[in-house]
Amino acid sequence: MKILLNNTSLFESLRPFNDLGFVPTMGGIHKGHLSLINKSNKLCKKTIVSIFVNPKQFNSKKDLRSYPRNIKKDLKILKKSKKVDFVYLPKFKDIYKDKKKSKITLLKKDKILCAKFRKGHFEGVLDVMSKLTKIINPQKIFMGEKDFQQLYLVKKKLERTYKTKVIPCKTIRDNNNVALSSRNFLLKKPNLVIAAKIYEKLVNIKKYIKNKKNIRSFLNLQEKELKNNYKIKIDYLELRNIKNLKISSTNKNSRLFIAYYLNNVRLIDNL
Repeated sequence: MKILLNNTSLFESLRPFNDLGFVPTMGGIHKGHLSLINKSNKLCKKTIVSIFVNPKQFNSKKDLRSYPRNIKKDLKILKKSKKVDFVYLPKFKDIYKDKKKSKITLLKKDKILCAKFRKGHFEGVLDVMSKLTKIINPQKIFMGEKDFQQLYLVKKKLERTYKTKVIPCKTIRDNNNVALSSRNFLLKKPNLVIAAKIYEKLVNIKKYIKNKKNIRSFLNLQEKELKNNYKIKIDYLELRNIKNLKISSTNKNSRLFIAYYLNNVRLIDNL
């Protein structure tokens, strides 16, 4: 596993390879990231992982400061996997060497779900993913379905702009079915127990949706119940079509999306 600390080293190391799989991360490496790496190993000859906490996708300075960072632990996990050929650890100037302000804007129809509550977040994500793709030039990029809106927007943007394919990978969950996330490192065991109960409730909500004539009213009632039972703040609880993310009135081709705060940590999930 070769560690690349700047763009010069990256360009020299990647030049011989034309079948490169890319797994972008912000660190906090967990089994979800490792599943993306495994998928890359199966479909590509070489795999590169980036670790870069992108300040431009945080809409809160407090959130940026508290984001979990442990580069030594991350590198140890990646090395132990024996499935990573390169790790790219860029500095801010390596990514944002062009000081021109990004022209990326979201369409009005895309300002939904997390984009509605995290102003500028996806503009930052699309900007950094465009820059990373241009620098690394991978044939395939592997991203998880846990952040389905991010996957949807990045896939639409990158595949239109670059000769690369964005490969969706299923959400990996812990033994209690809580979706794995780097933010989970900020939670204590009692919080994760609550998150597991919320997941169970979401499974039941999804199960009974198909029998409801007014899905919006049903979800409003379920949202109030979740808030009262678990004392959580909920940004949204919505059923949306997976092909265009429009509000859905049927379970077919749809997912239930949620974003909520547990002990001031924002968690998202979909199923």
